[in-house]
Amino acid sequence: MSSAEPHHSEGSKSAGSDFLQLDIGQAPPGGRTEWLTARIRAAIADGTLPGGSRLPAGRVLAAELAVSRGLVTEAYQRLADAGQVVGRGRAGTVVVAAPGVSAAATAAGPQAAGDVPAGPFGPQPGGPLVDALRAAPCRIDLSPGVPDLTAFPRTAWLQAERRVLAGLTPADFGYGNPQGAPALRAAVTGWLARNRGIRAEPEEVVIVAGVAQALGLLAHVLREDGVRTVAVEDPGSLGARQQLEYGRLHTVPVPVDEGGLDTAALRASGAGAVLLTPAHQFPTGVVLDGERRRELLGWAAAGGLVIEDDYDAEHRYDRAPVPALRALLPEGVCYAGSVSKLLAPALRLGWLLVPPRLREAVAAAKRYADLGNPVLAQLVLARLMESGQLERHLRFVRRRHRRRRDTMLRAVGAHLPGARVHGAAAGLHLMVTFDGAAFEDTALAAAALTLGVKTHPLSWHRVRSGPPGLVLGYAAGPPSELEEGIALLGEALRRVH
Repeated sequence: MSSAEPHHSEGSKSAGSDFLQLDIGQAPPGGRTEWLTARIRAAIADGTLPGGSRLPAGRVLAAELAVSRGLVTEAYQRLADAGQVVGRGRAGTVVVAAPGVSAAATAAGPQAAGDVPAGPFGPQPGGPLVDALRAAPCRIDLSPGVPDLTAFPRTAWLQAERRVLAGLTPADFGYGNPQGAPALRAAVTGWLARNRGIRAEPEEVVIVAGVAQALGLLAHVLREDGVRTVAVEDPGSLGARQQLEYGRLHTVPVPVDEGGLDTAALRASGAGAVLLTPAHQFPTGVVLDGERRRELLGWAAAGGLVIEDDYDAEHRYDRAPVPALRALLPEGVCYAGSVSKLLAPALRLGWLLVPPRLREAVAAAKRYADLGNPVLAQLVLARLMESGQLERHLRFVRRRHRRRRDTMLRAVGAHLPGARVHGAAAGLHLMVTFDGAAFEDTALAAAALTLGVKTHPLSWHRVRSGPPGLVLGYAAGPPSELEEGIALLGEALRRVH
């Protein structure tokens, strides 16, 4: 406040603030702290103050309301004690409370067991609910599918980018090849040959904006080719299933057991294509065994089409590498991969290889979708692949992810009694199930979110019924966060039991 502005006395009834249109005259006598706390709490609950919002400095708000600074400090402290705001030094006081908790529930304090707000967890998860969970603020994020983003090789990326820029001509800044920059397509073939056993030529590769776009392009092309039904793993990736359904394909669930996809059930489904994650099944973590692989490839050789989502095959710790299906039957397998789990999802860079009969249609679909991915990022990634920097980065993050996996395994054993762990040998997540338990896993995930921990309920990734469970990502957070997050999940588990 400048010296030219009038000063209001403590007892003024007309003082107010533009922040939330607060009018101190509305506060009951002797209850100003409670009134201010309730007004801010209600604004957090109804979304007026979303996560990340910064509250006014205490001295500023106190001056505008003509109250003591101690009154505002006390209100902020009560919000902090409830986990709704956090003080961040010079950055101020910031809202961190999760959405979906009503003002009344927040004011009442911790919920009783079985009385947990659903928040973004509904019985029929769709795109809006998934987006709401992704956007929900939290202190500890155990969502699956995210690598250690703090490990992104910034120095190597910047060095490669400078070298790429130094060698570009003005013409290189024009429209690129919609199928992808030739340099990246060549680098991808080298990467796949070295790491996944896939032999391909650069003209076979289509550069895409991640596996999600690959599935969208395939949905369009398959519909044009007469395919209407695609089998999917159950449990399997909710996002992948939704991508196919958005492309107007019907999906039919096929069970997954210890050997991977049930190939007998696949044949019985009548589907013309199947989407699966054979190297590290999502979310169970099982590997498609040798007998099932032979049966699947026989099904494909007889006219079926396999869509292989190789989403995190590079991340393995306690088992030998598993060859890609595409390496065994190129003419029957569409292969999709990306750097989302290796570098960062924000890059939106991936690749798609399809059988020769679909290649021209897929390339045309990509052209009309977006005229191709940004060229500069493609050229930088190509340089990282060709220079060996990407392999070095993989070795580094693999060691770090393994330590974090071990931390989560110990924490689950200590804090989640009755939890059965699946898929620990590879990947970036664990699946835990609570066999024989009577609670809903969406209630458990909602209870965890009220405690500041975000994760996926297993039921989101399942079509048929099954035991409650969670899908827990461990790669993105430091060990101390993982330990605290699992301990808080233990508290959430006691609430819903």
